[in-house]
Amino acid sequence: MHKRARLIYNPTSGREEMKRRLADILHKLESGGIETSCHATSGEGDASLAAREAAERGFDMIIAAGGDGTLYEVINGLGEMENRPPLGILPLGTTNDFARALGIPKHWEYACELIIQQYTRPIDVGRANNRYFINIAGGGSLTELTYEVPSKLKTMIGQLAYYMKGLEKMTRLRPTELHITAEGYGEIHEEIMLFLICNSNSVGGFEKLAPMAKLDDGMFEVLVLRKCNLAEFIRLVTLALRGEHLNDPHIIHFKTRSLEVTTPDYVQLNLDGEYGGTLPCNFTVLPAHLNIFVDEQGNSTYQ
Repeated sequence: MHKRARLIYNPTSGREEMKRRLADILHKLESGGIETSCHATSGEGDASLAAREAAERGFDMIIAAGGDGTLYEVINGLGEMENRPPLGILPLGTTNDFARALGIPKHWEYACELIIQQYTRPIDVGRANNRYFINIAGGGSLTELTYEVPSKLKTMIGQLAYYMKGLEKMTRLRPTELHITAEGYGEIHEEIMLFLICNSNSVGGFEKLAPMAKLDDGMFEVLVLRKCNLAEFIRLVTLALRGEHLNDPHIIHFKTRSLEVTTPDYVQLNLDGEYGGTLPCNFTVLPAHLNIFVDEQGNSTYQ
């Protein structure tokens, strides 16, 4: 029995590898019994529209090919739909944090194989006001600090800088007054540098940043960095690389199903590395909201 898939791909992602591989990918899927039609994205928001349309047209599955940005848009297209077809991921972008968290291989042939096997895993999706995210939401002045950080620190942070792209005009660490009310935890009202709401444990190359975050436990893992100076921040980054940051007095750390974050300041939100509006915001976990094709054996073969 043939299944119908809608392949939504970003022709420019990952040094245009998708363009080169398209015929091979289609051949591989077709030979696995998946009849595939394509939609090449043509600009911002286009992947969201294409995903919504594919769900409305009754495709058996949707395949997102590209990096985290393409995936973010596809999830935002599907997030509010009643009928959400299972999702396949071909990680062909420069950053593929989410695919790494799910053990989806980088090599297109292996990634196609997982889709052909048709084994899915239900995963949680985060909702931030009326937007959706799958990996991480964050805010605070540190998310705006990328190009000003010393180059040594930048190398250390590596991919985290990708999540921290924001205003990029910041020249100093500036604390922000935040008010957080979290279900099952209580209230926080103080000056903070940064807050991160994690749905998975693979965040910008920091595998140990949110070690207890699981994609299917119906919970967020929240990290709040209290007011600190640059030297303390560098020390904390070093600790975070080893996963030894959670007991530091500058860190507030808890798990919750929902939280509300407000501020008297102007604070931008970053959702899965993309601009996600500004505070105030309500964050909620939608448990088992999407089914994603993964390896049935649970092998984490991120080749």
